[in-house]
Order: sequence, then structure tokens, then C-alpha cells
Amino acid sequence: MFLRTLIATALILSIAGPVRAEESIGNTLKKIFSTPTPTPARKKKKTTTKRETPSPTASGKKASPSPTPHGKRKASASPVPEESTAVNPSGSPSKKKKSKASAKSTETPTPSPAVAETPTPEHSPSTSPEAVHKKNGAPNATLAPEAIKGFEENPPRVRTLLSSALDLTTRNLDYKYGSADPSAGGMDCSGFVYYVLKQNGVGDVPRDSSQQYVWLRRIGKFEPVLSRKDDSFEMENLKPGDLLFWTGTYSIERDPPITHAMIYLGREKKSGARVMVGASDGRIYQGQSRNGVSVFDFKVERRNTGESGKPGPTFIGYGHIPGLRD
Repeated sequence: MFLRTLIATALILSIAGPVRAEESIGNTLKKIFSTPTPTPARKKKKTTTKRETPSPTASGKKASPSPTPHGKRKASASPVPEESTAVNPSGSPSKKKKSKASAKSTETPTPSPAVAETPTPEHSPSTSPEAVHKKNGAPNATLAPEAIKGFEENPPRVRTLLSSALDLTTRNLDYKYGSADPSAGGMDCSGFVYYVLKQNGVGDVPRDSSQQYVWLRRIGKFEPVLSRKDDSFEMENLKPGDLLFWTGTYSIERDPPITHAMIYLGREKKSGARVMVGASDGRIYQGQSRNGVSVFDFKVERRNTGESGKPGPTFIGYGHIPGLRD
């Protein structure tokens, strides 16, 4: 019985021996032909610690550390380099440049300077109707009543009429053809006369200069002047408050052909020159052309215009306004 047991054990051992031998040979073959087992992480750690800085590339820029066999990248405390690494299909690292868009996104935008708003022409003060309209010539001229020689010697109604006429010269009114209302921004010559006389109680005064001339001549208040001299005897009866008349100031078919009228003020104290008040688009005061309601110099000499030598505006006489001195 013991012998049988011994023989059975020997048979079992003889059979198990070759099996272990075969297993040993199989394991050896697997080690030879199988893919090498990746290096343990702790062993790789020893090799990476030796590389303190990555080797420079051909362009002189530093490359990031190569990925580990597990595909993980070691964290680095240094700033992100301009070039980054990527893994190609074969597993070897390759360099890949950042796109321009990503590079620009890292830049801090420079704030653009503030642009001052320019007011639109619609909101600018220089485009208002008053500023757009430009006068021709010098500014309107004015005089205080006290600057006129002998002003206080005139009858009360004359002083009132002249004061109201001079007040209009302070309102910066333009010459405006067809207007007899200062609220319109200006008046023409006969419109100025009409407005002033109406404001001072003269109720039957006509509107235009030709009919104003007819009105005074018909009632015997007009005095003609044929002389071209300022000191003519024909001027002896001229008084402050009288109306002055011209022909030929502009071309118009009218009978009688009176085209201009103004109000006589008298002589200026400072210069001794005769002055008048009214609306004009170019008459002279103190050597400067004025456009609008203003004070002007008064002279009776004839002016020639153009190469033809034909007479220009011609003073024909003056008329006394009824009721002012009666």
C-alpha cells in the first residue's frame, strides 16, 4: 500500500514537471515577442528630473517637455512658450505654432482715444437764420438826437418823429424790398418813411416813394432842386423832418419816376455835415457803404455811372410833411 502511494506520487510529479517547464518556456517566448511593458512612472521620474531645461530647437525657441508614455504632460511653472508641442499619430512629439488669432487674443487691447463729437451743422449757432444772412458793407450807423445840431429847437412833433426814426437804426434792420414792417427784419426806403410817419400820426401818407412825392407836390409842400450844389439857394428851406426824393436809384417803369425817399435829420454837431435817416442798400456814411436802416450822409451832387457818362441817382427836391410845423 505504501508502495502504491509512492508510485502514484512519483507519477504525479513526473507529469507536473513538464507542464511547469512548458509554462516557463511559454512565458519566456511571450516576453521576447510581446510589446515592451511601459517603464514604471517612478523610474521615468528619475530620468526627467535630470533634464532641468528642455533642449533648444532649430529656431532657437524652447520646446515643451515631451509627453510621457501615459500621454500626460508634466506641469511647468514657467510661462507658456511661443511654440507648443503636439503628439503625432506615431507617438513622437512635433512642434506646432500658435495661430495668429490666438496670439492676438493674448494681447491687451489698447484703448482708442475718445473722439469729440462735432455738432451737426443743424445744432450749431452759426447756422441760425440771423447768422446765415450777411450784410453787405459796414454795420448800420446811428446817432443820438443830442448829436444833431439844434435838435431841441425843433417843434415837439418833429423831435418825436426824428427820435422814433433814429431808434429804428439801433435795431440792426436790413434793407428788405417790399417791407414796411420792422418785425420782418428790414424795410425798403419808402416802407421806412411810411412806417415812421404812420407811427407819428400822419394818416394819409402813401406807401411807395413815387406816390409820396405826388402827395406832397399836390398839396404844395414840395420844393424842387435843380442845382447840383449843396449850398444852392434852393436848399434854404430844407428843415429836419422833411422828406428827400431821388430818381434813377434803380430801373423801374414808373410815372413819375421817383425811386428813393429818406427823412432829413439836419447837420451833425461833430462834423457839420448834413445827415439823413432811412433804408438803403449801399448809401454812404462817413466814407463807408451801409446796407439797411441807418444814418447816411446827404449830398445833392449828381453821380455819373459807367463809361456812357449817364447820370446816376439824382436828387430832385424835398417836401414838408403836413402838420409837423403848422
